[in-house]
Amino acid sequence: MSGFLRGIARVRAAPVLRGSAITQRANITTRPAKDTFGPVETVIGLTTFSFTILGPSGWILANLENYKKKDAAESE
Repeated sequence: MSGFLRGIARVRAAPVLRGSAITQRANITTRPAKDTFGPVETVIGLTTFSFTILGPSGWILANLENYKKKDAAESE
């Protein structure tokens, strides 16, 4: 069993011991996008994203006093 574990450790440590002998490169192309987004689509996307993130927190902050009143009434 210990020989098996040493073999696994040797295989895992081998790339570290080799250093930078193996270089990995990503396949990145520098072509323009197939479908470009227009200004209207960009504005719609940013608006939707903003309302999705800020809408619920704005609702809670706008109704904070109501939530405080509910908690006070329930604890009494």
